[in-house]
Amino acid sequence: MSALEVRDLAVEYQGRRSAVRAVDGISMSIAPGELVAVVGETGSGKTTAALAAIGLLPETAKRVRGSVAVGGRDITGWNRRRLRALHGTEIGLIPQDPTSSLDPLVTVGKQVAEAIRIHRGRHDLTSEVHELLHRVGLSDPERIARSYPHQLSGGQRQRALIAGAIALKPALLVADESTSALDVTMQRRVLDLLDDLRREEGTGILLVTHDLAVAAERANHIVVLQHGTVQDAGPAATILGGGTSAYTRELVASAPALRAPQPRTPIGQREPAGGSEAQAAGIRIRGLEKRFAGAREVLAVRGVDLDVLPGTTHSIVGESGSGKSTIARIVAGLDDASAGSVTVAGMEPSTVAAAAKKREFRRRVQLVYQSPYASLNPSRSIIDTVSEPIFRFGIADRREAKRRAASLLDRMQLPSTLHERRPEELSGGQRQRVAIARALAPQPEVVVLDEPVSALDVSVQAQILDLLDELQRERALTYLFISHDLAVVRQISDAVTVLQHGAVEETGPTERIFTAPQAEYTRRLLEAIPTVDPTLLHH
Repeated sequence: MSALEVRDLAVEYQGRRSAVRAVDGISMSIAPGELVAVVGETGSGKTTAALAAIGLLPETAKRVRGSVAVGGRDITGWNRRRLRALHGTEIGLIPQDPTSSLDPLVTVGKQVAEAIRIHRGRHDLTSEVHELLHRVGLSDPERIARSYPHQLSGGQRQRALIAGAIALKPALLVADESTSALDVTMQRRVLDLLDDLRREEGTGILLVTHDLAVAAERANHIVVLQHGTVQDAGPAATILGGGTSAYTRELVASAPALRAPQPRTPIGQREPAGGSEAQAAGIRIRGLEKRFAGAREVLAVRGVDLDVLPGTTHSIVGESGSGKSTIARIVAGLDDASAGSVTVAGMEPSTVAAAAKKREFRRRVQLVYQSPYASLNPSRSIIDTVSEPIFRFGIADRREAKRRAASLLDRMQLPSTLHERRPEELSGGQRQRVAIARALAPQPEVVVLDEPVSALDVSVQAQILDLLDELQRERALTYLFISHDLAVVRQISDAVTVLQHGAVEETGPTERIFTAPQAEYTRRLLEAIPTVDPTLLHH
């Protein structure tokens, strides 16, 4: 008996003009204790196929043919009320985005306990919730349970979602990009937990991911989707070898973790970019501290010194909660430092309170947020989202602003057919590309990128990283790059700073950090990167 059996599944979305076929003829099977990974580009139908398999399609989507069986029972025609009885007990879902999946008005502990209460009745679940939070790698489960989602980092919120999904030990677990928001050490811990569930409980797992290295390391079977159809399916070794399609070979070739690192040209040997006025557009941080008040004061950033040379990319890496995003927000002028000094593009964020100075700072320093779901106005078309800052900062009139926005969106691989759509009509990766385009639109000098490619599949990720590098050379842009993806960091960075518990463990040129780390903590991070047997790769 299969944990999941999908046969000839087809799903359509009803758009404003016509129906769009998102999934067309997908078949797959997951045995108890087996992990099947579904990979493919953004918009390939990965998430739609997963949601259709467990009866959680949105109102705008409908199954047009095919069948789905869970645990040997055909649930194809079941309504939401019947399906609700299966969710939590027999089917668990770890959704893609923790920001939109957690109720901001309810503590994390109550949300983790919700499924247990629904199926077991009301009783004290405090110790059970603490154990679940501890199991997913949250070291202070009592505090986490009392916290509201906005008080946690993105990775902590993601692990809380995982705790809720596994609470009742479902026979089938659907993990939709469940580790994309996690640093490498937490990713390994969560993947190990999923392996434990497979081994101890016989849980069948459907893993939707754009990370081919994770799929290759953990999956029994990989399904490759493109435009809603299956391009390849087979054991991991077969897919890594290039499978049977050109598309699969392109995906494997695009994955940063599966490629040999290409060292960047040393800074002093590069052709000068932009004008001399851009050379002031670096970042200088001295003695930075950030304290968060509460029942117990938290020192999130402690004594950080950091120099980002003009026209270079400096990455900050570290585990979830290490202070990476806090530093990003302070540099971008969205949070105040508790102590220390910060200079960005020749301006101090703490002194730009006056409207004119704040406006100038906002034009010169832009931030790409971690979550594309929360950072885009749902009522605006994407062409308006990107053109608005061009017009508002007085760079061009509305007509020219739209022309420039269209050109930038095209460079982001977002064609004109998408320009009038709103964020809800785009995939997660497409939303993130809009967010990057909006940040680049007012021609900033410094761009703070907080997990900018974490939502992107490997082929689009490679395109965006190449584009960021191209734009940096054209405009002498300075990037502060926050990421948990060490393969991406190695590809794009000139220098790297490693954080732990808000303090700098070590900093230095990228290749030195990766090939000769000085700190034990850095070595542990590097050891946690998913590993793939190089002899399996297609050459």
